[in-house]
Amino acid sequence: MTALPSYAAGPSDRPLIGETIGDNLARTAARFPDAEALVDCASGLRMTYRELDAAVDALAAGLLDLGLAKGDRLGMWAPNRSEWVLTQYATARVGVILVNINPAYRTHELGYALNQSGCRGLVCAKEFKGSDYLAMVEEVRAELPALETVISLDSPDWEGLAAGTGIDAVRARSAELSPDDPINIQYTSGTTGFPKGATLSHHNIVNNGFFIGEGCRYTESDRVCIPVPFYHCFGMVLGNLAVTTHGACIVIPAPGFDPVLTLRAVQDERCTSLYGVPTMFIAELALGDFATYDLTSLRTGIMAGSPCPVEVMKRVVNEMHMDEVTICYGMTETSPVSTQTRADDDLERRVSTVGRVHPFVEVKVINPETGLTVDRGEPGELCTRGYSVMLGYWADPERTAEVIDAARWMHTGDLATMDDEGYLNIVGRIKDMVIRGGENVYPREVEEFLYTHPAIADVQVVGVPDERYGEELCAWIVVREGSSLTDADVREFCKGRLAHFKIPRYVMVVSEFPMTVTGKVQKYKMREHSIEALGLQKAAAVTTA
Repeated sequence: MTALPSYAAGPSDRPLIGETIGDNLARTAARFPDAEALVDCASGLRMTYRELDAAVDALAAGLLDLGLAKGDRLGMWAPNRSEWVLTQYATARVGVILVNINPAYRTHELGYALNQSGCRGLVCAKEFKGSDYLAMVEEVRAELPALETVISLDSPDWEGLAAGTGIDAVRARSAELSPDDPINIQYTSGTTGFPKGATLSHHNIVNNGFFIGEGCRYTESDRVCIPVPFYHCFGMVLGNLAVTTHGACIVIPAPGFDPVLTLRAVQDERCTSLYGVPTMFIAELALGDFATYDLTSLRTGIMAGSPCPVEVMKRVVNEMHMDEVTICYGMTETSPVSTQTRADDDLERRVSTVGRVHPFVEVKVINPETGLTVDRGEPGELCTRGYSVMLGYWADPERTAEVIDAARWMHTGDLATMDDEGYLNIVGRIKDMVIRGGENVYPREVEEFLYTHPAIADVQVVGVPDERYGEELCAWIVVREGSSLTDADVREFCKGRLAHFKIPRYVMVVSEFPMTVTGKVQKYKMREHSIEALGLQKAAAVTTA
């Protein structure tokens, strides 16, 4: 019998949402006016849905008073706080495109994002973690001809902006908007090259947020702790939009990630769901007083942003009471989620796959050289298509055409396999794949094996140049507190359990990995550092076809 192709389309018994983000929030507020919508633990602010909807209207009116037209861009450069949420929904309500600025950006990156998107306005924090945001804005402002207005939070200017009264004008503008309008520009996290501005519509992200929430079985009774950054899809779509489309409550534990404040927020606010990238959960589980926190209110959550270690996932289920925790897979360019594990998937599926395709989305795994769909079980490039695929990269049709083909398939650059039941496993990035002496090695497989070593808290594997084999493996390892580990220990652990060509030749014990703010490991930096530290410059200089 002919093998099944690696293709799947997501069924649904719920229709797509055909309204704008602003209208959807108003609908939720009408259904649950007195339900708690937003808690900001740092400031003590609490809002019901009635109060949140009114505050969004007032800020939207303020944006119109600034003269911002439909399609104008407004930058938001701040850590997680209630004003971020208000700005997200207020811009959507009046058709102003929100440009998310990474809080870790410095002058060069800030100037690039504001200039490339043509922002007319910027809302920013005064400072965060010792960085003077206003001084950095002034440093680049002369290079930004489009930037007319800068408003800092905790200032009279912000208070005035947030107290607009022209609600009739807001209603009139809202009536002119289409769900297909662009409403958000998110710059890719820059693990390689210059950031690209993924441009997303109301339809893209309100639906993706809704179906993510469906995957977590959210209702108006849920309280979702969101320590992941709002500037990223994980915070503003998997977080805010998944919550508000279901009438649940957004809980902001702190402006930036802090494992203690996160667990305290879960305990004090009786959160039912907790989000994080794997490194966040690792940090929480590693707290010396972890066992003292009451996490019994938790039932679900999402682990995403980078590959989720199986051993960490098991501890989250067993020790954090997150029996229904799900893994989501996606990318900014797809709003972001394409696949998700489900609460009723067995534990093995939930700890070892990224789930099945989302409703109204198609996925396929192709041979990157021929473009043809491979058989189930064979690795290839994962492609996705559907309502969730971005409109394109802002003002960059060339780079858009490099990733979205003529049939509107988004080529993710991720290597994946699909099993007979349609579950997907991410086995690496096409660019991360290591070819050692003609053997293809997927670092993810080696990492998952090394995670089972009792002394290893975290591990990443990269390919480094080798004169004989072309490439060799280098394992970067974070050792558990109180443990020690040598190169010989690692090789002995692998011997007889992994094929010889998968055993790392080099081991580097480190305290942390180079990462983006969202917890994505920057493997190209690890490779560069490894070449330097291991003296592999000569091998790196060898030219290959």
